[in-house]
Amino acid sequence: LAREITEYRKRQNKKESPNVPQSNIEQMLSKIKDETKKELPVIIKADVHGSSEAIKDGVLNIGNEEISCRVVHSGVGAISESDISLAETSNSIVFGFNVRANTQAKDLADMSQISIIYHSIIYDLLDDIKNMLEGRLDPELKENILGNAEVLEVFKISKTGNIAGCLVNDGTIKIGEHARLIRDGIVVYEGKIKELKRFKDDVKEVAKGYDCGIQINDFNDLEVGDLIKCYQEIAVKKKL
Repeated sequence: LAREITEYRKRQNKKESPNVPQSNIEQMLSKIKDETKKELPVIIKADVHGSSEAIKDGVLNIGNEEISCRVVHSGVGAISESDISLAETSNSIVFGFNVRANTQAKDLADMSQISIIYHSIIYDLLDDIKNMLEGRLDPELKENILGNAEVLEVFKISKTGNIAGCLVNDGTIKIGEHARLIRDGIVVYEGKIKELKRFKDDVKEVAKGYDCGIQINDFNDLEVGDLIKCYQEIAVKKKL
């Protein structure tokens, strides 16, 4: 039985750690990246072929590794019912450059809730699409450090959990904000400041040079010498 277990483990290890060539790994990673990339499908109709091609080329050059445009269809002439039907099946936005939708297409677009956007200047149309893409990007989270506090003592409260008796060394500690607990230079826990006290009073913030009691949500493993960093997370809109 022991030998069978050993052989089974060897077989499993071979399955889990195949000798995959580097080129195959890169292809796999590229496929995963493509599958997670966001797309904005668009349909472009223009008055002349030159404009249609110029807009198509410009649209395909907008974007980055996170998001881009996919031109489902581009053509010349008025926006037709078939364009709207295609937009409905592909979940596309229809752009008209120096053209308009005919009555039947407009009625179908209203009924199907398909967006038709008209432009007469190519740069404005491309800017419009760029803004749409940026609006679909996940915002970048940046940290704004508010203050640091050192744990001088740990109070064990049976009903509420452990509270850190701290001295604020820098900045300000604020209730409800993010907290990162650091021990010997290693991040041990990240959560939020659940309670903040000055003596027995609940307070909203404590400034540098003052003592305070800090309780971090869902965390009780506090030790003397721990450092608590208080920070805000700010969502910053990404640009292309």
